[in-house]
Amino acid sequence: MIESEREDAFYKQLEFGTGGMRGELGAGPNHMNIYTIRKVTAGLAKYIEENGTEAKKRGVVIAYDSRHGSAEFALEAAKTLGAHGIKSYVFQELRPMPELSFAVRYLRAYAGIMITASHNPSEYNGYKVYGEDGAQLPPAAADVIVTHMNEIENELLLEIKDERELLSQNLVSYIGENLDQVYLDYVKGLQLNKDVANLHIVYTPLHGTGQTLMPQALQNAGFQHITIVNEQKNPDPNFSTLSSPNPEEAQAFQLAIQYGKEKAADLLLATDPDADRLGVAVKNNSGEYVLLTGNQMGALLLHYMLSQKQEKGVLPDNSVIFKTIVTSELGRAIAEDYGVQTVDTLTGFKYIAEKIEEYKRKGTKTFQFGYEESYGYLIGDFVRDKDAVQAAMMIAEEAAYYKQQEMTLYDGLIELYETYGYYKESFTSFTLKGKDGAEQIDRIMNRFREHPPAGIGGAAVEKIEDYQSGKRINLSTTQQEMMDLPTSNVIKFRPQDGSWFAIRPSGTEPKMKFYFGVKQGEEDLSEERLREVEVSVMNVVKNSIS
Repeated sequence: MIESEREDAFYKQLEFGTGGMRGELGAGPNHMNIYTIRKVTAGLAKYIEENGTEAKKRGVVIAYDSRHGSAEFALEAAKTLGAHGIKSYVFQELRPMPELSFAVRYLRAYAGIMITASHNPSEYNGYKVYGEDGAQLPPAAADVIVTHMNEIENELLLEIKDERELLSQNLVSYIGENLDQVYLDYVKGLQLNKDVANLHIVYTPLHGTGQTLMPQALQNAGFQHITIVNEQKNPDPNFSTLSSPNPEEAQAFQLAIQYGKEKAADLLLATDPDADRLGVAVKNNSGEYVLLTGNQMGALLLHYMLSQKQEKGVLPDNSVIFKTIVTSELGRAIAEDYGVQTVDTLTGFKYIAEKIEEYKRKGTKTFQFGYEESYGYLIGDFVRDKDAVQAAMMIAEEAAYYKQQEMTLYDGLIELYETYGYYKESFTSFTLKGKDGAEQIDRIMNRFREHPPAGIGGAAVEKIEDYQSGKRINLSTTQQEMMDLPTSNVIKFRPQDGSWFAIRPSGTEPKMKFYFGVKQGEEDLSEERLREVEVSVMNVVKNSIS
């Protein structure tokens, strides 16, 4: 190991962020290995112990994806929990993340663990912690776990129990197919229209967990023409047919598009390794397959569900949808048209889950839909995280609905733009690894906070929303107001022409993330304005790190 690699491996321990803990596999506390797994699980165990004997009995559900070390890490977590007398329900084989969230709620467990690095490259793995509501832990609970982790002097000496001993003491139970059927029944219950048999679908699980549930979920809903991309059907921790198992990227659809052309498919679906994100490709007006963005997918799903529920007379007057602060404003415009309130949350689906639980507890609002621009959607709240299985069934149902009218999903999207305006969004990020990278990320955020740009692409900045201070500042009036959201290291700028951009460091990767959004009356004008905003912002970034 060269000196720079040694420093990167040992200069800090992996941290919890918006999606738990995630990092490259390897030695040292800054990498994913059995000792970091034991350490974070010991911190979780202490957290559970503090909540009493009943919490320990209710136990923890553990699931894992197809990555290197995932099955081993899942067992290490169970063995560490067992050393504290805490029961584990471990999935016998790999399963999608949404089923883990469902299982925590259905089994009334006190917590859940998902071993996954979502859509990251093959050298990564990760560890997500879920609370008793089936949602990722909120910051306050995660902070308690981190405190207990910091109290551990040497993770190499942590106690674990033998698997056979835990099985004999009923501190480990293996679960699987019985729970699958219950979850799939809940998914089927979301259907709005059942005349779907004529739709032709190509699906790829991208070597991940989706293959375990997705085909059955679609079949249960009545879809009869489903083709699986054979080369990407089986689990493969190297993701050998892909440069990255990310359904947001066009390369992930290369094989699916080949299959689509051969089968004359109406709809192409792809899920990431833990099957919480869904990518979709449809035919455009030229008959070529194009990928929908997460914002476009969210708008299509939202409009379809609200219009169908209103038509059937089952859309409650107190309906609400949730979206993140970096998600398109098109969803708000659609929801308003149907008399539905839109509530913004911070980035990270756990914040949407928090709002679902809050409104359900109060009984003041009825949840209809939650989504984020990064291909995450939730329809039925029996899961409390993004769920690609639910979303795939519903977008396929919508595609079948349009096909009956001799339209495609692409046609439906153009109708939305013509009705509500051409909302266009984009996203970019760059990776800054190691200690130097972390310092660069801090410099970029400080630059935008301390010397905010007065204008972007020719339009004066009107408002700045700093989610770390919680303040919204109107630059034209100098008025300040507090925002009703938790604090987070995010800054959002709103120029006078209705465009916006936001910047934030990733909570789980060494990345800076940039989000852009505009609205114009014509598509060409919208695309042009989007490029202006992007170039203007990135010039500021280049100057801040040069």
